[in-house]
Amino acid sequence: MQSIFGTDGIRGRFNKEITYSLAYKVGYALGLSLENNNPILIGRDTRISGNILLQAIGRGINASGKKFINVGICPTPAIPFLIKQEKMGSGIMISASHNPPEYNGIKIFDQNGHKITKNHENKIQKLIKDSNQNLSDTTNEISLKPHKELIDSYVQSLIQTMGGEDLSGMKIILDTCYGSATTCAKNIFQNLGADVRVINNSKNGLKINLNCGSTNLLPLKKTLIDNPADMGFSFDGDADRVIGLDSMGNELNGDHILFLWGRELKEQKVLTNNLIISTEMANMGFEKAWNKIGGILYRTDVGDKFVYDAIKEQNAVLGGEQSGHILSEINNFSGDGILTAIQISKYCKKKKITLNEWLKSSFEPFPQKLTNINLDCNINKINQKSRDLINQTIEKYHSIYSDNCRVYIRPSGTEPLIRVLVEAKNQKNVDCLSSEITSKICLEINKILN
Repeated sequence: MQSIFGTDGIRGRFNKEITYSLAYKVGYALGLSLENNNPILIGRDTRISGNILLQAIGRGINASGKKFINVGICPTPAIPFLIKQEKMGSGIMISASHNPPEYNGIKIFDQNGHKITKNHENKIQKLIKDSNQNLSDTTNEISLKPHKELIDSYVQSLIQTMGGEDLSGMKIILDTCYGSATTCAKNIFQNLGADVRVINNSKNGLKINLNCGSTNLLPLKKTLIDNPADMGFSFDGDADRVIGLDSMGNELNGDHILFLWGRELKEQKVLTNNLIISTEMANMGFEKAWNKIGGILYRTDVGDKFVYDAIKEQNAVLGGEQSGHILSEINNFSGDGILTAIQISKYCKKKKITLNEWLKSSFEPFPQKLTNINLDCNINKINQKSRDLINQTIEKYHSIYSDNCRVYIRPSGTEPLIRVLVEAKNQKNVDCLSSEITSKICLEINKILN
């Protein structure tokens, strides 16, 4: 049985890789795997399939002898926060994050509010396999009434991270991308005194992440042009990541957030060894600029759980990904796009500086090009011999590296893609090298698979 877990839980297209049956089995196996009897918390984003998967997981949990509590539609970071506050046994978020509406996923958290370990994933996988023959759904009705008061508690926790500071006098635009941020982002910024305009703010699972949100900034840029503001923030489907724009439409991605926030913490002398944790996707310009001011950038594999592991190993206080997934000690290193957005806004207010001015003091990024090679199949389902050959092909191109050029290639952990990242000081070199490498990899992979 191939592993059902990727880089961030279980993910795939609804009714293909992610089915009612699988969700039921995951709920059942999670319930069996837990040593405590405290309820399991479940939240979801706005996807249409979310309610079906919620029913399946809930019934599976009940069949294992455990109970669950439904939070309803909420940001992913609400789950780890509420697990700790309400002393839950575990937690599940039903979401495919930044992926389009036809996808969904299952993210599992332990009793401490952290993503479960590889060992726990393997335990759940084995329980599903061992009980596969005898496992069947019950027809008993279950209560799915959401406990909306729990979201209020999460909202208050975010407001409290501001330490009494407010955002009065600031004009801010939010793109909640028809997803989880629609539940509370506007409310939080308004409570903090900001003049807020929100786009794509209906709970519409058919539109979640479609031509909007952190993976498509055009709607936010257009709104900034039509309605001038100090800054804008664009969230992904489950609101655990954010990308910002300044008043001129310049992008504040995760690398810039880490550099600027990290520099503030460095000046406050709270960064362990002046260390920031990021991934192999982090821009070389970021790394060089951070090194220049005496900082150290520690790179991990792509995925917030790898960033979290490195943060704990290195005793760091800040880490994240270029995609806008930022982990800080403020909320026990749980990636939270709304938290990141209000902290960036707070820094601008306290420093009496516009985001445009602050961003100008950041680093000059190296040109990067990210190309996706479509495999038309899940790499985990390809036979081991073919997978080994694909990995050998990838490794061959990883050796292309110099002080001013870098190549990073990896299979996506959430989609049937191979991602090819090329960066260099010169855009022309990036384009030529990217085209050459992508063509060669496509050719070699087609030989392997056909």
